[in-house]
Formats: sequence, structure tokens, C-alpha cells
Amino acid sequence: MESFFVRYRNLLVLLAVLLAQIIGLAMQVHRSAGGRNSLDSQDGPGVRLIRLWAESIVAPPERLIHGTKLGAVSLWQDYLDLRHTRDENRDLQKTIDRLRLEQASLLEDAKQGQRLQALLAFQQKYIYKTVAAQVIGASGSDQSRVFYLDKGSDQGLGRDNAVITPDGIVGKVREVFPTTAQVLVINDQTSGAGVILETTRIRGILRGNAAGRPQIVDILADQRIQPGEKVLTAGGDQIFPRGLAVGVVEKVVRDPDRDSFIDVIVKPAAQIDRLDEVLVITSTLPQFSPEQQKDISDSEAQKGAEVEALKEQKKASEIMAERLPGLTDPNAPPPANPGAAPVPGQAATPGQPPATPAPAPKLLHPQHPDRFTPAGASDATTVPPADHSPKAAIEPSAPAASDKKTQPASRPKPATPRRTP
Repeated sequence: MESFFVRYRNLLVLLAVLLAQIIGLAMQVHRSAGGRNSLDSQDGPGVRLIRLWAESIVAPPERLIHGTKLGAVSLWQDYLDLRHTRDENRDLQKTIDRLRLEQASLLEDAKQGQRLQALLAFQQKYIYKTVAAQVIGASGSDQSRVFYLDKGSDQGLGRDNAVITPDGIVGKVREVFPTTAQVLVINDQTSGAGVILETTRIRGILRGNAAGRPQIVDILADQRIQPGEKVLTAGGDQIFPRGLAVGVVEKVVRDPDRDSFIDVIVKPAAQIDRLDEVLVITSTLPQFSPEQQKDISDSEAQKGAEVEALKEQKKASEIMAERLPGLTDPNAPPPANPGAAPVPGQAATPGQPPATPAPAPKLLHPQHPDRFTPAGASDATTVPPADHSPKAAIEPSAPAASDKKTQPASRPKPATPRRTP
């Protein structure tokens, strides 16, 4: 059997020649950017046709091999090798849960910090002594509206202490234990507080109704009470201090048992259903802040300084009065009336006769009697006594009436008869 190459030798040679010629032409022909074939001598450089054919032959298998590789890698990483991915997913989920819990805790701490900050600011400005307490439990029944605090008698709490918040009153302490206390809320039916309406100045008693809403009872019907009016504590119950906020009037309803009375439903100022921290008033004696105490001490010191200055001024005036000379002039001439009594505390002048007691005042009859004086009445006047003041001792006194020359007595005129009406 003849060989294949021997049998088809001529044909194979022809094919080899044609292939070599085609390859030679492909190496000479360039493919331009516009898709035209050209020789090197005619057009510019381009892609050789042989390279283009080689790329067309080699690129599809290579692309197929590369895509197969990528698919296999993706299949392995995304579906077959998932052990580490599950572990990482589990760890990440735990981290997310922990961060959520921390976020909720931080939010709650932030809210509690804001509440405590407002409570502390109110406690510092409030004049009465208070103790901050936290709500730790409730009664759990709709019939009894009470809650419990984490402070008791060991911290100074007592029965009937007022429980308040910066927004308004909450209730009063009903039972006290060593470390806890029970508080009766103002919306309970057995509670009571004296209140007053801010605008109309109408007083009443605040207590809860069957629905758990605070209301003012035993008030006569009055058209002046309108919704939105503020309600304050009256201070007459000896539990809640005067002027604390209670709430606002929500609506006015008729008393079903008494036609002439009304019930005023009050919207409480404090959130009595959502309480966390409260203040318990343990003493109604005024408690001043350091700034107020400093102002009071400064005012008392200033007042004491003013009193001391007044005392010093008074003492200086007394000393000056002692050092001033006497009012009697030693060089003054003797008084004109030698018989006048000396001034008390003044020494007698040498060569002056001893003073004689002053004569008793004489009664003189007027020359012209009053026509309105009844008949027989005495019209005598009393001669004033001699002037013994220090001024009279210094200045020369005027001659006395007894030292004047005696005037001739004039005849008294006859009395005019009175007219009879």
C-alpha cells in the first residue's frame, strides 16, 4: 500500500505552495482602520493581515478558556467554599445585635440624664428641702393607683410627704418603710388635695374619679370656669405647698347627684402614668442656695455696719456735747431784776444779793370786760411767771411789770347792759 504522501504528492506540494504564497501576501498586506487592505508602499502603517487572521483564530478559544476559569472560581467562592462566609456572617450578626443593645442603652441613659438634669436644676432652685427618688414598681391594679419608691425612712421620708416633679404634683406618701415608700397618686379616688383656679380664684378639692382622671369636686356652677385655665395648689391641706402646678382645666361637667354643683376635669401637668424619677418634699422650712445665703449674709453684714456707724456717730455727738462750752457767759452783766430766781444749774454772781422766791401771780381785772361773759364771772387773767430759760439768763431781760411806773388807775367804764333776745 502506497504511502499517503507519495500518492498525493503533487497535490500536497501545490497546497504547500499556495499556502506559502497566501502567507507571504498576508504579511505584506495591511488592514487599515477603515477596513481597506493596502500595501506598505501605498498607505501608511496598519495591522498586518496575518496578525488579524491569527487573532481571529486564537481569540475565541482563549476567550472560552478565560470565561470557564472565571465561572469555576465564582462557583467555588460563592457556592462551594461557604464555611468561612457563614462564620463571618454569624460574627457580624452578633456584632450588630450587640451594637443595637448598646445604642438602646445609650439612648435610655441620655434620656435619663436629661430628666435627672432637669430634676437637679429644679431641686437647686426649689426653696424647700427635697429628696430625689426613683420609681421601682406600681400596684398593678386599676382600682388602686399607687407606686413604690426606692427611698424610705432611712433617707428621711415620712407619711404625707408631698411627691412632685418639675412639671407638677404627683401625689403623697401613704406608707413608709425603711428602704421603700408607697405613694398615693392624685388620680386615686381616696386621694385629696386643696387646689385653686388661677384666674377665677375658686377653691376646691382635687381627687380621682372612677376612670382614673383627677377632678375638682364640690364646686358651685360658675360660668367663669373655662377650659385651659391653670390649676394650682392652695396650700390649705398642709401637704402640698402653695403655688405648685396641678394641671389645666380640660372640661366642666354637671354633677349627676346635685344640679347646682359641677365637676371640673383636670388634665394633670405631670405625666403620672409614665414616671421614672420624682422629688419628695421632706421639709417645708426654706432652704437657701449658697448664692442666696451669701446675699443674706452680705445684707446682714451691711446692716450691722450701718448700726455700728450710727452708734459711733451717736457716741461722737455725745463727746462733742460734753466738750462744748456752757451757755452762761461769765462776762455778761447781772440781770435787771435782782429779785428773779436764778437759773437752775447757774452759780450766783459775786456781790449779788441772794435770790428771793418769786411772788405768786397776781390777778388783774381788765379794763374792758367781755360782753359775752356771764355776769358775776371772774375776768381775771394770770400774770405769766418769769422766764427762767437759759436764753433769758444770757440776754438782759425786759423790765417786769412790777418795776414799771405805776400808771394812774383809770375809771372803769360802766358795763353795757346786755340785750335780751
